[in-house]
Amino acid sequence: MTLQKSNMEYEIRIIGARATPLRDFYHALLRISWRATFALLALIFLAANALFALGYLVTGGIAHARPGSFLDAFFFSVQTMGTIGYGNMHPETQAANILVVGQAIVGLTLTALATGLIFAKFSRPTARMVFTREAVISPVNGVPTLMIRLGNARRNRIVDATIRATIVRTEHTHEGKTFYRMMDLKLARSRALSLSRSWSVLHPIDDDSPLKGATPETLIRDEAELQVLVVGVDDISMQPIHATYQYYAHQILWGARHADVLSEAEDGALELDLRKFHEVESTPATPDFPYSRD
Repeated sequence: MTLQKSNMEYEIRIIGARATPLRDFYHALLRISWRATFALLALIFLAANALFALGYLVTGGIAHARPGSFLDAFFFSVQTMGTIGYGNMHPETQAANILVVGQAIVGLTLTALATGLIFAKFSRPTARMVFTREAVISPVNGVPTLMIRLGNARRNRIVDATIRATIVRTEHTHEGKTFYRMMDLKLARSRALSLSRSWSVLHPIDDDSPLKGATPETLIRDEAELQVLVVGVDDISMQPIHATYQYYAHQILWGARHADVLSEAEDGALELDLRKFHEVESTPATPDFPYSRD
């Protein structure tokens, strides 16, 4: 977890949290990347076969295996766990057969766990939401408005999408204590029947807004952090998905707006230019809003 201080980000070190690696092992496997997942599965497979190879090496009883050869014992272990059964090497003694039975049980268990893990990762719905690099504040119909652009990076649609935004800032009590206050931002529209490539989130900074009276300097002083949450249903898998994004004070641009991405072509068709998704344009300063990116 990171927080923003002035224009710098720093990490929060959590001290005293109880470690539960085995209890959270399954969730950790779901969070890691596919490359790390396959590497971990391969490592477990090789380690298990190496362990049983040591057992075969100690007990012996493997036909056509070279005496004292760890490689032959390892290859026989791989053939046994993988149910390959070439037939060249096979157990000849009772001890070797007992090890084969134990390895067959371990192999079936590892196969079932690996299959379940891969299926769970494939079937777990994930959102590919895109948020603009910066949030902007500029007048809309004469009212200073905080604006964020977001969109769905996939070609599917997110139905019944709900957008929420909160501002977190440092406050000091009369008793001299410091705490982080989280306040909801009322959006001009917080729900979308169908969310696709682009959507603009608007928060008018009126008299009821937590940002009323704020300036770029006060946001940096208060270590303000803007958090955005999108929750909806994937229309392909029909499962709920969510996405979050954080903006720090230096990522909120005053006196700017996002560039238009939707325009009408000469043939009357609407064009959505995603190349301008992150672009911002300066807005002129006014007596009521004396900020501009120029």
